[in-house]
Amino acid sequence: MAAPLQAGPWPGLSRALAAGLLALLSVALALGGDPRGGGPRFPWDAVRLPRHVIPLRYHLLIHPNLTTLTFSGTAAIEVTVTRQTSAVVLHSKRLNITGAAIEAGSARSAQEARVLEHQPFEQVALLAAEPLRAGQNYTLSIQYFANLSESFHGFYKSTYRTREGELRVLAATHFEPTAARMAFPCFDEPAFKARFSIQIRREPKHLALSNMPIVKSVNITPWLVEDHFDTTVKMSTYLVAFIISDFKSISKITSHGIKISVYTVPDKISHADYALDAAVKLLDFCEDYFSIPYPLPKQDLAAIPDFQSGAMENWGLTTYRESALLYDPEKSSASSKLWITMIIAHELAHQWFGNLVTMEWWNDLWLNEGFAKFMEFVSVSVTHPELRVEDFFLRRCFDAMAVDALHSSHPISTPVEDPAQILEMFDNVSYEKGSCILNMLRDYLTADVFKAGLVQYLQKYSYQNTKNEDLWNSMSNICPTVGRDKNELQGDGFCRRSQESSSNAHWTKGETLDLRAMMDTWTLQKGFPVVTVTVRGKNVHLQQQRYVKGEDSPSSTGYLWHIPLTYKTSKSDTVQRFLMTTKADVIILPEEVEWVKFNVDMNGYYIVHYEGDGWDRLINLLKENHTVISSNDRASLINDIFQLVRIKKLPISKAFDLTLYLKHERHIMPVLQGMNELIPIYRLVERRDTDGTEKQLKDYIVNLFKDLIDKQSWSDEGSVSERLLRDSLLLFACVHRYQPCVDKAKGYFTEWQKSNGTLSLPADVKTAVYAVGAQTSEGWDFLLSKYRLHSFSVERENIEFALSLSRSKDKLQWLMDQGLRGDIIRTQDLPHIIVFVAKNPSGYHLAWTFLKENWEKVVEKFELGSNSVAAIVTGVTRRYSTRSQLAQVKEFFSSLEEKSTQLRCVQQAIETIEDNIQWMDGNFEKVKTWLQNNHL
Repeated sequence: MAAPLQAGPWPGLSRALAAGLLALLSVALALGGDPRGGGPRFPWDAVRLPRHVIPLRYHLLIHPNLTTLTFSGTAAIEVTVTRQTSAVVLHSKRLNITGAAIEAGSARSAQEARVLEHQPFEQVALLAAEPLRAGQNYTLSIQYFANLSESFHGFYKSTYRTREGELRVLAATHFEPTAARMAFPCFDEPAFKARFSIQIRREPKHLALSNMPIVKSVNITPWLVEDHFDTTVKMSTYLVAFIISDFKSISKITSHGIKISVYTVPDKISHADYALDAAVKLLDFCEDYFSIPYPLPKQDLAAIPDFQSGAMENWGLTTYRESALLYDPEKSSASSKLWITMIIAHELAHQWFGNLVTMEWWNDLWLNEGFAKFMEFVSVSVTHPELRVEDFFLRRCFDAMAVDALHSSHPISTPVEDPAQILEMFDNVSYEKGSCILNMLRDYLTADVFKAGLVQYLQKYSYQNTKNEDLWNSMSNICPTVGRDKNELQGDGFCRRSQESSSNAHWTKGETLDLRAMMDTWTLQKGFPVVTVTVRGKNVHLQQQRYVKGEDSPSSTGYLWHIPLTYKTSKSDTVQRFLMTTKADVIILPEEVEWVKFNVDMNGYYIVHYEGDGWDRLINLLKENHTVISSNDRASLINDIFQLVRIKKLPISKAFDLTLYLKHERHIMPVLQGMNELIPIYRLVERRDTDGTEKQLKDYIVNLFKDLIDKQSWSDEGSVSERLLRDSLLLFACVHRYQPCVDKAKGYFTEWQKSNGTLSLPADVKTAVYAVGAQTSEGWDFLLSKYRLHSFSVERENIEFALSLSRSKDKLQWLMDQGLRGDIIRTQDLPHIIVFVAKNPSGYHLAWTFLKENWEKVVEKFELGSNSVAAIVTGVTRRYSTRSQLAQVKEFFSSLEEKSTQLRCVQQAIETIEDNIQWMDGNFEKVKTWLQNNHL
């Protein structure tokens, strides 16, 4: 319900003029009176739609005009009514409705309906001349027109330039989570699944795509064609998609007979082959793994020139930003190949998790995203084993923990109402933490049981909507070996494990397994536990508490997890398992051991503290013979020890003692984890340095990895992991001015410049070469001139990064200004450009000023609550560590309207700065002392 009119909305205006404006406003707001203007009141006062009118099928006719950048449409929506009502409430946002009618299923005459709009809730109401009766079907007909959106959501405009420099316009959609209502009036909530029959009018030179194939095209006039698409399966509104463009495509048929096509702007179709081959393999894998056929006749993958996120899983027409789909075998790096494969795997997994079975409401978004994120690993490890995706899984769990360790985190499943809150769910907790707890669950249940549970869940809930508990119930009713006799299932629906082998006396030792109770502890409460391990002879004492950054004695007494603990010892390589369901417990070992390592391979979403001399024994193990434990175990020790410093369980000197072993480390995961812990500390020290500690710390980090850096060949040889490691090491060395690296990169850059950019540089060393080249004004200008060329399109992000390393404030400012303007640098790239500039010591003031001055524009373009806005807010402030910086950040955000102030990313930014201040106060002097005592 809209708020009553205030006494004087426009101070100083004559009453007559104000009344005139109000009259105009009421016409603009609604064809039928505005609740504030004394007309009928809006009949609904909740953000969620009423449940008694249910859509069955939409007939949409959409007619975009790519010259005037507008579109018109008609929506005929077949609905069924479960309770008598005089009003139908549905969603509409920025659509100008010109007419509406309601027709009873039996009658052939439509009654005109009055339309009211309630903008705060993005709703319209159709008021019926006579009540709609329960048990009857009706058709709602709505005519409307609107502008193509200028942002990246709804039905929006995108542009690109041909090789010859001609500007071309296309129109594409991106609806998730709440923007279908910007393209057609609809019941825009995931549980209102319906079928969609779509018709699109276009010029003959264009091509229209939608979720389904075209069944016929009709020439309306010589310059207008109407494409009729086949009716979709039953699905949610956010998965509807259409694109009107002049794209070209290439296609293949999968072994199950599905036609896969990749669509791109004409000049880039030569970069579509890799994605097409990957999609064919991955779709085949999903059909086999889920034992459910893909239900549509085709799957298109379209690269959209302007795209905010990485990709979107629209059913049958997945959309991607160009860098997430297009691969140039000559120029693209190994990391680009890995990222493209993972993203395609993610979107194709969604065709089952998300599209076929959808969460009931956005509070359980993780049922879509956590699964798709997890399935990236399951599918790519089978279809593309050479990419060794398992080497990169831990990184995402560490990233999730970084956010989840803050007070401002949220449970995986958390209540949300309005569009900004819904958007905020698309974060590291829903995606990364979701995938990490699923990985933990698979390790706990075994891969076979886990898979059988997923298949049962998908089969049971196909074309329906689910809640958290539906998944756990499906998982609980599965017995260890699929295909065995059903009699293993006890009368209570729980499996008892047989004691076949020591490894399969898995967890439960014949007890019943209450999966839902266990998983609720991971999805319904925020954060994660730190398990403290104290070894006394053969007894291992365990305690759990919530880990909260910056708090040594957290006040989180109510927190308890059911933790599937795993451990190995110096005496046994076999993984031992123990389910910890209480605050404290004891494990008795068969014999005394020299060391014990918990959370084997970091399959569990928790960290471990070893009391007494536990850490010293592990540090010693790493020093003496680090390969006794796996590379994932080594990476997890590096992660855990630095996190424990933050809650004062250990001194920083102990964490630095552990890093000494890295001189001998050769594996990508522990090396990158070492960098991920040490470089942020260096960045904090760099900003505050007065006495040379910064140089000492930089020298220490460079020396730690020096042998490994010197060993790198400047080529594209080796496995994907080796190539990614080379890319990271050389970039690190060059950016931190390790002279041999800088000299080599300079040589390459000079040669490349002399050849006018035609010399082919090894893909994996390019970023380092560009980074060094961009340090001179002339090199920077040359890079920018190449950035603008078609032939360098797959390298745009590498060049943007290099350009952002300039020490010239003018150049850095220019980059951000251009990103906002959007013609030389696409606005889709602005979030990471701002963050790149903020990481640059010459740029961090500029980035903060830019954010403050352009806040309104950034929010308008990227939407309040979006991941893009969150990335900017946290990225710009991540390295702040002084009280005056904290005060500035608090002051700016509290000056904004309430919706901005309450954003989770603002709370995260403030907490992170407070944590940085505390860290610097407590550890700066200690790091300095340690460095003086430990020269490499």
